[in-house]
Amino acid sequence: MRIRALTLDLDDTLWPVLPALERADHDLDAYLRQHYPHVARAWPIPAMRALRAEVAAERTDLAHDFTTQRHITMQRAFAHCGIDEAPLETLWDIYFSARNTVDLYPDSLPALQRIAARWPVASLTNGNADLDRIGIRAHFAHHVCARDAGVAKPDPRIFVAAAERLGIAPEEILHVGDDPELDVVGARDAGLRTAWINRHGHPWPGALGTAPDLNVRDMSALADWLEALD
Repeated sequence: MRIRALTLDLDDTLWPVLPALERADHDLDAYLRQHYPHVARAWPIPAMRALRAEVAAERTDLAHDFTTQRHITMQRAFAHCGIDEAPLETLWDIYFSARNTVDLYPDSLPALQRIAARWPVASLTNGNADLDRIGIRAHFAHHVCARDAGVAKPDPRIFVAAAERLGIAPEEILHVGDDPELDVVGARDAGLRTAWINRHGHPWPGALGTAPDLNVRDMSALADWLEALD
């Protein structure tokens, strides 16, 4: 197998995303309780999450764009409380800052440094991770996100877009991610090689078809495998 470049998922591959998402929701709620208490009372965190899910279900055309989904959610929450102009920029800054305050898995940064020193790496994400805010931008040749691409994983087109950015044929790119369907199936259907970061040692879901080319527990094992292959 010849690997000339990698595409790399971010959330739950390099760091656990749930703590950051929960922090973002709580920081936003704290701001609302201080500055818009009637909005906070009408839309506590569980209700705000339910409203966002409602927006996502209604606006399937925005399945690739979590940012706009959240803007619409806040607009609706404020409109429900009789406020036509929600302070979207401020609200988004609060959310975005907390959402990008992440704690990398201990293996992630050392392995990423090893890999990026020898292969070009493009981040490939459906989410709102910001490489600059997180402090890892220097390790990536490109950043490809669903919002900019117009489609989200597992749609093969986002993987093809990443391959085009890298300037390398899909069959010579290894996509690395934690999600069997979004990452492995999506990349496989686009013609990329696949590596599953399987931190909990789960069996491969047979219903998803062919197993990934590589099944490893963490990023260190991935770096070891790549260096041995090279």
